[in-house]
Amino acid sequence: MTLEDLGYNDQLEKLRNENNLKAFDIGRVISEHKERYVVKNDKGEFEAEITGHLRFSSKSREDFPAVGDWVAITIYDSDFCIIHSILPRSSAISRQDVGKFGEIQIIATNIDYALLVQAVDRDFNMNRLERYLTICNASKVDPIIVLTKIDLIDEHQTLEILEKIKTRIKNVPVIAISNESQDGYDKIKAVIEKGKTYCMLGSSGVGKSTLLNNLSGKPVMQTGTISQSTKKGKHVTSHRELVILENGGILIDNPGMREVGIADPTSGLEMTFDVIGRLSQNCKFKDCTHTNEIGCAVIEAVEKGELDHASYENYLKLEREKAHFESSVAERRKRDKEFGKMMKNYKKDINRKK
Repeated sequence: MTLEDLGYNDQLEKLRNENNLKAFDIGRVISEHKERYVVKNDKGEFEAEITGHLRFSSKSREDFPAVGDWVAITIYDSDFCIIHSILPRSSAISRQDVGKFGEIQIIATNIDYALLVQAVDRDFNMNRLERYLTICNASKVDPIIVLTKIDLIDEHQTLEILEKIKTRIKNVPVIAISNESQDGYDKIKAVIEKGKTYCMLGSSGVGKSTLLNNLSGKPVMQTGTISQSTKKGKHVTSHRELVILENGGILIDNPGMREVGIADPTSGLEMTFDVIGRLSQNCKFKDCTHTNEIGCAVIEAVEKGELDHASYENYLKLEREKAHFESSVAERRKRDKEFGKMMKNYKKDINRKK
């Protein structure tokens, strides 16, 4: 196993030199378990912890290592190392941290492509696909839609689903597969390149672990049986893990996500709903919200049937969600600033009394 097998390249070596990290070994985080990590490099796999300095200098959870990160380490014995620093990330797929006010959770980093996995039987949901696409676009990661379990429906139903996707989502590859018969596997293997990193996003039970096992050529992840009540695969994966595939591609599996709140500080929504973006240029008002304004070109397109109504409704929902998250972040920062000011004044008072 070489660093290149894990995705290391000349650009990362340049970053290593620019950040004065030549004195350290370099490894890639391949799994994470509640702030304990497994790091892999050409010397082996190591249980890892971060330094106290890295912990206390981190302003948020985003500053901690995540699966996919390249890190500077010191190896202390055959199975343990300390993480000193994280190399700058080329990309980071993230979402709103569930249950944490105004926080972002990193799903995986340094990703080239994201496989958006949905089962065609009960899991298929166009709105969720657009949500995943928004996350990818905000993260500058190329999406590939993967439809699983096509053996559970007939060919006509599969074609109907493919047509639904093409109507609402443009210029994104779609691959339909069966994990049982492995129909379509030739197409998915064709898009996986040696040294490139792929991440799977999808709900529990859509067949991500089976797909990973089949692509890796060995049973890497435990797979669940089908639930008799829901007829869906049971959730098995409980953590993120990076795996080298049979053809040299690198794949990160993720636990199934029930909640996928978007944390979009960039133009992810505009890229996903680019048709709405183009139409909005003809709106009467520059600050048009596309909800009830007179002269709104977007509303007019919906009324004429030129813009899919369900996609329009999903856009409005995600826009509201984005605005709420941004206000939550601003409120949290204000609260943190006020707390910092209070502590500073408290220390001044203590020093005066002395």
